Amino acid sequence: MSKRKVYVVDGLRTPFLKARGKRGAFSASDLAVYAGRSLLMRQPFKPSDFDEVIMGCVMPEPDEMNIARIIALRLGCGKEVPAWTVQRNCASGMQSLDAARLKIQAGESNLILAGGTEVMSRAPLLLSHAMTDWLGDFQRSKTLSQKLSALVKLRPSFFAPIIGIIKGLSDSVVGLSMGQTAENLAYKYHINREEMDGFAVESHLKVVSGMESRGLQDEIVSIVDKQGHVYTEDDGVRSDSTLESLGKLRPVFDRKFGMVTAGNSAQITDGAAMLILASAQAVRKYKLPVLGTLDDVHWAGVAPEHMGLGPAYAIPPLLARNKLGVGDIDAWEINEAFAVQVLACLQDMKDKGVGNIPLDKLNREGGAIAIGHPVGASGARIVLHLLNSMQRNGEKRGVASLCIGGGQGGAVLLSGGES
Repeated sequence: MSKRKVYVVDGLRTPFLKARGKRGAFSASDLAVYAGRSLLMRQPFKPSDFDEVIMGCVMPEPDEMNIARIIALRLGCGKEVPAWTVQRNCASGMQSLDAARLKIQAGESNLILAGGTEVMSRAPLLLSHAMTDWLGDFQRSKTLSQKLSALVKLRPSFFAPIIGIIKGLSDSVVGLSMGQTAENLAYKYHINREEMDGFAVESHLKVVSGMESRGLQDEIVSIVDKQGHVYTEDDGVRSDSTLESLGKLRPVFDRKFGMVTAGNSAQITDGAAMLILASAQAVRKYKLPVLGTLDDVHWAGVAPEHMGLGPAYAIPPLLARNKLGVGDIDAWEINEAFAVQVLACLQDMKDKGVGNIPLDKLNREGGAIAIGHPVGASGARIVLHLLNSMQRNGEKRGVASLCIGGGQGGAVLLSGGES
């Protein structure tokens, strides 16, 4: 039996807001609701017509567990629409789309709201194990003498917090941060600092061009915080980026010999992206426009210490299964976790004979180095942006891919819009 087509009907995202050392103005559900509300207001169906809501999120706040359900209820989908949250590190937003694709292909659903959201600026500060143990002992103390005995054991060092964002961006299996895995790729593929910084400069300049041409702005919904501040665009973009300015930044992850800096890495960011996926039946029933189709997805595993190579392992099987070559793809998005990571993927695929991805077809309006990488949302963002870009250019096929912390890669094959 042939699989049912999966149509991407529409999508929107919030501006991606750079974390600036304190809690951001919005929670993860706030951002998703902003994007989802504007998206649903322009649809001919009711929020309660969704069969499901599926969201990617890596680090929801304690009061936003199963954040997809919270988002669904806040959007007015009603108590009868089920909702669930997925987590595949940096690919969580893409994983939500894949989960929706499989449900629609199997005939289990016809209309699904999917996407991803993340507020990295609100990553938690955690108690140390010593402090947790001490609190447990103190709470079990019944008498005054027991409590005084417990207090004597309290040490100032117990109060040192564990920074959640640092833990989240590290791989405990190999004992490396994501930035250190990027340094590994620089040495493995002989990629120098100037190449990394040059790629980063191009990312910023391409985003600026995309904003000026409306290629990016048309997919962004404006949002307003409780103080009345309005956010209309990605705020981490630097139009004044140059090789000289980036060259002055010091390495972050290997301070003595390294080449990976804050300037050639993705920014820590808050953001959300929402898409509507539908079967042909739903497209006909509601007379929906079509942005494109989500044709196939491939997931791959790689060595955790080389996690950035994920796209180079996910893309080739995806192309092979669909009897396509690099030359058959009109447009590409590879998420820019690090400049060196994208450059290493391109080199790896070239070395293995997969083919050369033309730079003028890759991340044509910039990427996460300039826009930011809210880990739960990025996979959905690159799919949404690629489909919009393909539609503007009348293109037939695109591939969106990203690396995944822990040593994985994901890639999605997309086709341009059809009715």
